[in-house]
Amino acid sequence: MKTAIVTGGCRGIGLAATEIFLEQGWAVAVVDRDTEELHRACDPLENVLPIEADISDPQAVDGVIRKVVERFGRVDALVNNAGVALFSRVGQTSFEQWREVMATNLDGVFLCTQAATGELAKTRGAIVNIASISGLRASTLRVAYGTSKAAVIHLTKQFAAELGEHGIRVNCVAPGPVRTKLAMAVHAPEIIAAYYDAIPLNRYGEAREIAEAIVFLCSEKASFVSGQTLAVDGGFDATGVGLPALRREDEPA
Repeated sequence: MKTAIVTGGCRGIGLAATEIFLEQGWAVAVVDRDTEELHRACDPLENVLPIEADISDPQAVDGVIRKVVERFGRVDALVNNAGVALFSRVGQTSFEQWREVMATNLDGVFLCTQAATGELAKTRGAIVNIASISGLRASTLRVAYGTSKAAVIHLTKQFAAELGEHGIRVNCVAPGPVRTKLAMAVHAPEIIAAYYDAIPLNRYGEAREIAEAIVFLCSEKASFVSGQTLAVDGGFDATGVGLPALRREDEPA
């Protein structure tokens, strides 16, 4: 049975990816530092190994790989999904906040990939890193978050260049605005309306839509895809700085 490791897998995009892997007959190790939520999400599921761990801790990460191999015997895919969000202006972002974001969003990707490489080489497996549209285009309030995700995008290319000789494919998914409980709680109505205007598909994405892309990139259907960043964003990045009003047929150019 193929086995995937999904970090930050007990909610949102990570949980949606876990569910799709299970539907396709995989086993999944779900890694998260939120003990209560981890067991709430995983306990009802079969072929799932919940692992409580902080992915910014090298020793904890090594323990994750060991536990997965002990339970399932192999690692076929690693989904580096765990991340923290911080929306703060440059002058109001403390160094401690900056480091917290980098420790999880960037260091965690490096550590988990490094730890899993040996097992993934045995299965000629795949890695998918979760970045963000904020890593492709700059925005206010995202000096730490956006920078961490831009670094993940380049780190993906670095890993793809080096790990390809071991048969390991490494790709990146950059989600646009996604309809999660957190997003709906923190996005004011005027922000939601603004996103709808800026996204050509005129809506937020759903967690499962992002997860479908993740699982595809882990599958044999993507067997010759590596070093790529796929923006799953409803066309948001493609429009660049284009004004929404200019895309409306009833508005004069």
